[in-house]
Amino acid sequence: MNPVHIIGAGLAGSEACWQLVRQGVPVVLHEMRPVRTTEAHQGEGFAELVCSNSFRSDDAQGNAVGVLHAEMRKADSLIMRLADAHRVPAGGALAVDREAFSQAVTATLENHPLVTIVREEITTLPPAEWDNVIISTGPLTAPALAEAVLDLTEESALAFFDAIAPIVHFDSINMDKAWFQSRYDKSSPDGTGADYINCPMDEAQYHAFIDALLEGEKVPLRDFEAKTPYFDGCLPIEVMAERGRETLRFGPMKPVGLTNPHAPDVKAYAIVQLRQDNKLGTLYNMVGFQTKLRHAEQVRIFRTIPGLENAEFARLGGLHRNTYLNSPRLLDPQLRLKADQRLRFAGQITGCEGYVESAAVGLMAGRFAAAERHGETLTSPPETTALGALLGHITGGHIESEESGPRSFQPMNINFGLFPPLSEAPRGEGGKRLRGSEKALARKKAMAARALADIEPWLDTNTTAA
Repeated sequence: MNPVHIIGAGLAGSEACWQLVRQGVPVVLHEMRPVRTTEAHQGEGFAELVCSNSFRSDDAQGNAVGVLHAEMRKADSLIMRLADAHRVPAGGALAVDREAFSQAVTATLENHPLVTIVREEITTLPPAEWDNVIISTGPLTAPALAEAVLDLTEESALAFFDAIAPIVHFDSINMDKAWFQSRYDKSSPDGTGADYINCPMDEAQYHAFIDALLEGEKVPLRDFEAKTPYFDGCLPIEVMAERGRETLRFGPMKPVGLTNPHAPDVKAYAIVQLRQDNKLGTLYNMVGFQTKLRHAEQVRIFRTIPGLENAEFARLGGLHRNTYLNSPRLLDPQLRLKADQRLRFAGQITGCEGYVESAAVGLMAGRFAAAERHGETLTSPPETTALGALLGHITGGHIESEESGPRSFQPMNINFGLFPPLSEAPRGEGGKRLRGSEKALARKKAMAARALADIEPWLDTNTTAA
C-alpha cells in the first residue's frame, strides 16, 4: 500500500498520522524542524505546545471543548491519550507537562513500524507521485509552501497575530502574598481544588498596572504585519487594556470565586492567576498574559504584580504572525483542496483555533485519508457533534449568497454556537420552564449529551464502499 504523506508534525499532523497507522495505512511524516525553525517553537519534538500548556475545560457535560475532548477519546485520539497521561493540576481544565507530552508523542510515532519520519522542509507543492497528502503545517507554515498553495488556489491567505504568555519559576513567587486556589475551588481529576497561584491587586495597584501596560514599549510591527488583525482568543494584554481600563478585570484578571487567606475580609479588585506548566511544579504560566511588550518591559511591569516582585522568568512573552486558508471557499467537506483533491489540510491552517481543535481536525483528516486509501468513502461526523460542528465551521459556515458576498472567515474555537439548536428547549422537574442561567446550563448539558450519543454510531459505521 502506498503511504500517505503528512507535512508537519504538530498536534494535527501527529494525530492524523496516528489515525492512519491505527488503520494499517503507512505514513511518511515530514517535519521541517530542526532543519528550519520558527519564531515560536523552542524544540524539535512533535506536537510542541507553544502558547500555553492548557487544553482548556475538561467538562464534557457543560463545555463545548470538554465535549470535544470526550469525542476524541472515544475515537482513540493519541493527543488526548497522552495529554491525559501527562496532565498537571489545573482545576477544571486539562493542562499538561508540555515537554513530557511532546516527548511522548514523538517517541510513539518514531517507534511505530508504519511511520517513516523525514526531517526536511517542503517548500513547493508535493510531487505528483504523492497521491494522498495531508498538509498540517499550522499557523507557522513556511512562506514558500504557503505561497505555492495560494498560487494554486488563486486566493489570498488571511493572517492574524498570536501572542505567547510568560512562564515564571515557582520558587521566585512570594507565597506570603500569593496563594493556591482554583476559582470556586473547582478541581481537575488530579487536582486539589487549589490548582492556580493567585496574585491579588487592590484598585490603585490595578490602575497603576494598566498605566504601565499602556505606556510600556512594544515590539514594533513590520510593514507587512501592520494590517494583520488579532484573534480575540489570544489578544495581548496591552491590546485588551487599550480597549478599556476595566477589560482585564472582566477577562483574565477577574477576581471572582477566590478568597485571599492572607486577608480573607478584603476583596481583591483584580487577580492575576498562574497555572502549573510542568509536572514537577517548578514552572507556572501567567494565564491570559500573552504580550508583545519588549522583554525588559515585561520584567519591569510584571514584577509590579503583588507576589511577583522577585519573579524569575523561564520564558518571556512574544508575538508571531499566523496564516490560515479561506477554507470555506477552498476546502471540500473531506478537507481536500478543491483545486487539487490529492491535497488535504488539517489543523490551524484550516481556520480552527486552539490545540484541541487543531488535533481534532487532524483526527478527521487522518480518518478521511485512511478511508480513501482503503477505497472507501468516509461520511462527515454529524453536525450535532463537536467534531461535526467544527468541520462545518471550517468547510461551510461562512459562505453567503452571491448577492451579499462572503463574510469574513475567522479562526474559531469550538463552542456551542457552532452546534445546531435543540429541537425543543430543555425543561426542569415536572416540565418546569427554565429561565436565565439555569436555562443556559440545561441547554449546554442537553447539547453535550446529544453530541456524545450521536458520535457513537459515526465512529462505528462511518465508512461505506466507494
